[in-house]
Amino acid sequence: MPPAPIDQDRYRRLSDLITAGLAVMTTRQGSHDVAVTVDSYLDVSYDPPTMLVALYGMSRAAEAAEEAGHFCLNVLAEDQQDLADRFGTPASPLIGLLSGLEITRTVQGDAVLDGSLAHFAIRIEQAVDAATHRLLIGPVTEMGEGRASAGPAVRFAGEKHDLC
Repeated sequence: MPPAPIDQDRYRRLSDLITAGLAVMTTRQGSHDVAVTVDSYLDVSYDPPTMLVALYGMSRAAEAAEEAGHFCLNVLAEDQQDLADRFGTPASPLIGLLSGLEITRTVQGDAVLDGSLAHFAIRIEQAVDAATHRLLIGPVTEMGEGRASAGPAVRFAGEKHDLC
């Protein structure tokens, strides 16, 4: 007898119980910055340093990152929840997306958000489809520490939280 189908609403509720750190993936599409909040990313390997980020496969962010061949993952601090909201809003405007923010750039030109805990510049070597998402995987080509003493921005039970 085949297993019963998984109830998607229940799955969403239960999977929201997994605590996830919030980050912002940045890349460039032509002369424009593209940024999106992500909570599905991980370090895959230390040797060589390799990371993965999961993006909605039909998103302009996934398309832009693949087209560029690289992106920057900015790990957010707890006081940067507003950035998670800003870049997590669907259909946010492409023009002026980073206006008013202090940024620097990776060697490849991707935005590094001032005040983040750390950032990782990643060159995409693999892109894999997984359900509705695209997994972008590659080596870390540059990294930097921001405010490592600050707490991380996290999501738990579908909401943003402080760890303390």
